[in-house]
Amino acid sequence: MKPLSNGQRKNGVSLTLRPENFRRSIPGRRFWLPVLLFLFLFVPLPVTGEPSPGRGLPSRVEVPSLRGERRTQFSLAAVGDVLIHKPVYEAARSKKTFDFRPYFRLVKNRVSAHDLAFCNQETILGGVEIGLSSYPCFNSPIEVGDAIIDTGFDLVSLANNHTLDRGEKGVVRSLKYWSEKTDILTSGSFASKEAAELITVRPVNGTSCAFLAYTTLTNGLRAPKGKEHYVSLYSKDRAARDVKKALAAADVVLVSMHWGSEYTHTPTEEQRRIAGELASLGVHIVIGHHPHVVQPVEMVKDTLVIFSLGNFISAQKGLPRLVGLLVSLDVAVTSLRGEKRVSFENVTATLLYNPSRSPWGRYTVIPFDCVTEKTLPDFHTVYGQFIARVKGKGKVLLTFRAPGSPPEKKKSPPQGKKRAPKAKK
Repeated sequence: MKPLSNGQRKNGVSLTLRPENFRRSIPGRRFWLPVLLFLFLFVPLPVTGEPSPGRGLPSRVEVPSLRGERRTQFSLAAVGDVLIHKPVYEAARSKKTFDFRPYFRLVKNRVSAHDLAFCNQETILGGVEIGLSSYPCFNSPIEVGDAIIDTGFDLVSLANNHTLDRGEKGVVRSLKYWSEKTDILTSGSFASKEAAELITVRPVNGTSCAFLAYTTLTNGLRAPKGKEHYVSLYSKDRAARDVKKALAAADVVLVSMHWGSEYTHTPTEEQRRIAGELASLGVHIVIGHHPHVVQPVEMVKDTLVIFSLGNFISAQKGLPRLVGLLVSLDVAVTSLRGEKRVSFENVTATLLYNPSRSPWGRYTVIPFDCVTEKTLPDFHTVYGQFIARVKGKGKVLLTFRAPGSPPEKKKSPPQGKKRAPKAKK
């Protein structure tokens, strides 16, 4: 097609392209200067990033603006206690080995869809070689860890009141197992004093997350003299030293806390005191466990505090101990002129049900959106009761997955979930 020449018409409109006419068609400087200033200051460049698996939200967002602002984001999931009683490991026994993976098959897609996923490994993984045991002094098959990894967890707390249950031999065997899993970050139990002084950091989506773990109790058991690094006991002074190093090494600091009183839905004064201390130190996220029942999710200053996630899997009895919590969220880091701000978006709570028997099989962890009357009679009423306990009095905008809502679909890259290498600073 030939270009139109001056004076030609297109669709009945005269196109006269004389230079003097074009100059006159542009408004004066008084009009354009404010417009250009507005576009420069307030219109950001297009957002780029990959879709966040599982929720259709970006897992990484970078927004370079004309003012130099940069934003990165990662998704996080967290569940509570992996508490392996004898009935749980006996039901997983298969000839001379164990397979715990079927227990987690209904939550695997939604856990592995996140960039980072946390759990508390409540029982020591010393393996069959030192003899399996249940309450009150636990020792579990190492295949529990294999199932945890297969489900998509990569942040594992080892600091709790059962860390020392089987003495030095149990701790050493557990640490050896986890040290061979290079994609997994553990914290709260260390092979040496030097290792305990290091800060565990995971690079994720152009930002980084430091991972610390503490417990307030060990059931009266003590580590061997000179080997206190076997379990990280909480103290304000120790946390202050660790958090200072963590803030220097990473953009986001996550602390796992084994605390509180068992079987109560209300945080204790000690829990609230420690939450306040960690918030004052600059910790961004606190993930709590030990009560074996759910407790509120709240903001303490600028810190997101999950007081208790309840049990993830156990053989405990009574409905409150069978209902746990999966909390997922997006953690956004905004950088501007050397200053960084951490915020939380899309905070979602999914109740989990873990009966000893169900149509799904023994000890299967069932999200409430998969629960039916056959699985849990009057489950809508149960759902309402437990959601009220999770809401608490905090000012956290929580979204809850309701019973009967469609399960999340897995949206992973073709290569599967990508794991960043473990890094320690």
